[in-house]
Order: sequence, then structure tokens, then C-alpha cells
Amino acid sequence: MAGLPVGISLPNGNTTPGVEPLPWAELDALAPPEPDRSEGPASAQARWRPFGQPRETVRVVLIRDHHAWCPYCQKVWLWLEERRVPYRVETVSMVCYGSKEAWYTRLVPSGMLPALVLDGRLITESDCILAALEEAFGPLGARLDDPAVQRLRQLERDLFRAWCGWLCGQAPESMAGADYDRRASSFAAALGTDAGGPWLLPMFSSADVVAIPFLERMQASLLYYKGYDLRGRWPAIDRWFRGLEERPSWRGSRSDHHTHAHDLPPQLGGCCSNGSAEALAWARRIDHGPWDGLNDAMGVAGPADAAEALGRVLRHRRTLLQVRPDLGDAALRAALTRLATGRPCVPPAGSAAGLRSLRDRICVPRDMGVLAARALRQALEDTAALDGDAQGDPLPRRHRHDQDPRPFRPTDPGLPHTEP
Repeated sequence: MAGLPVGISLPNGNTTPGVEPLPWAELDALAPPEPDRSEGPASAQARWRPFGQPRETVRVVLIRDHHAWCPYCQKVWLWLEERRVPYRVETVSMVCYGSKEAWYTRLVPSGMLPALVLDGRLITESDCILAALEEAFGPLGARLDDPAVQRLRQLERDLFRAWCGWLCGQAPESMAGADYDRRASSFAAALGTDAGGPWLLPMFSSADVVAIPFLERMQASLLYYKGYDLRGRWPAIDRWFRGLEERPSWRGSRSDHHTHAHDLPPQLGGCCSNGSAEALAWARRIDHGPWDGLNDAMGVAGPADAAEALGRVLRHRRTLLQVRPDLGDAALRAALTRLATGRPCVPPAGSAAGLRSLRDRICVPRDMGVLAARALRQALEDTAALDGDAQGDPLPRRHRHDQDPRPFRPTDPGLPHTEP
């Protein structure tokens, strides 16, 4: 009978109580109902965000990447959330994940993202989109053309160039690292002192919004490839991130360290590790856990996060088992039993590689929030460890076609696709 204790032999020869994998019906009963994501906190699964307004009055359609990973899409998404402009979402694939949808290339021949439809008018390029939104709905804090905002944007662009040069090995390691550190010092200085607020200007504004996507990616990738802790090195930048962690817009739109570390190489043409002890230690932690408390102040994953992860996996379990034949029904149920009950659950022999392959392919925020993903990664790893050390097939570095969204599109929440 499912749920009865079984003996689990650990490497030290001891035995710990465990449970058998729960059947799907019992796991379904433990999962929360899919929430209405049109209201409440920001979510990558939301397809409507009316902010209390009638849907027929929504003037904006945001067309962003299906994986909710593109930094330029995130910039516009954050602005809409912070300004509480009602909008609808359409999604398309980024090229590195699979073929871009034909309807989008007819609409935008370049295929570049994001795009936005405002009152029936198509607008492309994120800066042009933000300018049009500001004109239609008013600014978020200081205007984008404010000289103070322009100066801050230049700091962010300089930091971006230094980051790309260092991360992609475009200059000697020591020289590129020192240049990035100087640029980060200038950005930290713009954030003020402990006596002031955490933002680039006295109030949260578009200046912060346009910097968020790239600073988020810098923090994750430099830990993984260079052992450089942006938050630990610069207290002002850490205060800025801590302020962001309190904002539902960022909590719902941000990715995690693992997703960034492995999705950046195909986007940037490769990322170069300096091979330092610090980089190797961070890379191991980001890849293999433990993930709770991983270089942020969001806290540890709790029961609500585990429940979110459980619900998201159950929603797509049939497709997951079809596209991941190395996983197996009983192995997935064992990991979800661990996730739902907190009790160790022995998977079938030979399951470790498939479980870790799934662990490595959780995509944040496409699949779930950061804390939910941490809970699921840990449950998959804990369950795989009971079967051995076998690792999953390596993640590709020239593309991410292993993340092709097409098999999952028919079951995505929200409205079916309609061309703008």
C-alpha cells in the first residue's frame, strides 16, 4: 500500500524510514488548485493582467519569450507590472530554444523580442516600447529622458559592456575583471549610502527597471564562471537587490542562478570560467545544491513553495514523461512524494540520471518561482542520491533545444494564441 514505511539503506550502512511512491491520485489530491494568475503577484504563467479593469478595455499586448528569460522582455514586463498598466501576454520561442513561430516572423520579420501592441500599433525594441508606454500612461518615477536617468543608464551600459567582455573572454582575465570591478564600483556609488534608500533615485523608477535584468544576470553568471560575488563585494548593490526581493514584480519575473548560468552561453556565444577555487565551488553549489539560501535574502523554500512546484509538475507530467523517457513514472512519483511529504522515497534502480536530468532542466520563471524551483531541485536530487551518483545527459552549450517549448504549449494556462 502506498505510504507505508520502507527501509532505505544509506551509504554508511544505516537504514532510515521512508515511504513508497504515492500514486498519481494521491499526489493530485495534495496539489493546490491552479490559481487565477490574472490578479495577485506577477507570474510568468499569467496571460492576462487587467489590474482590476475590464478585460475589454485592455490596450496593451506584450509579446515576450515563452521562457520568460529574455532580459529585454523582462524590462518591459517589469515596467508594466510596476506601473500597473493592464496588459495581455502572447509568447514566442527564442531561437536558441527552438524554431520561432511563423506568425511572429510575419509580424516582426527580424524575429527580435520583445514586441508590444498598443492601441493596435506594433512597437518593437525595448527602449522604444518603454518610451511609447511612458507617453501613453505616464512615467514610472522620473522620465526616461530625464538627464539624471540618462546618466544612470550610461553607468548600466558601461557595466554591461564590461560584464560581456569579462564573461565571454574578450579580454585578458585580470584586465577584464579589474575593469568590471571599477564599473561596479561606479554603479554602487550611484546607489548612495546606508542613510539613503536602496534605489538609483530617491524613489523606485524606470532607472531601476532598466538595470534589473542585467544586474540579475551578472550576479548569477559571475558567481558561476568567475567566483565574483557582486552582492557580497558591494553592500549598496546588495541593499538594492534586497529591496527588489520585496517587490512582487521582481519576485515573479526573476530567474534563478542555475537557469542563468546555463542559458547565457548560447545567448552570448559562450561563457568562460576562470577555473578559480571560488568559481568551481559556486558552480558546484548552483548545479548540485543545496539551493536554499543561495546568495539572496528570499529565505528558504517552505510548504507553499513545495506545493507550487508539485502543482506545476503534475500539470505537465504526461508530457514530461513523454519527452524525458529516461525519467520513468515511478521515479517521478518518488521525487514528488519526497517533495510533498518531506519523507525519503526510494526510486527504481537506475533512476538517478533521469531525475538529475530533470533537475537540471527546470526553467525559472517559465515553470515556477525561484523558491518553488529550489524545493523541486532539492527533492529530485535527494531522491536521485538514494539511487547513486549517475548524472543526467549534459546540458548543451551552443543551444538549448532540450528546452523546446512546443510539446508543452497546448497545456499552458491562459488563452490559446490569437494573433494581435
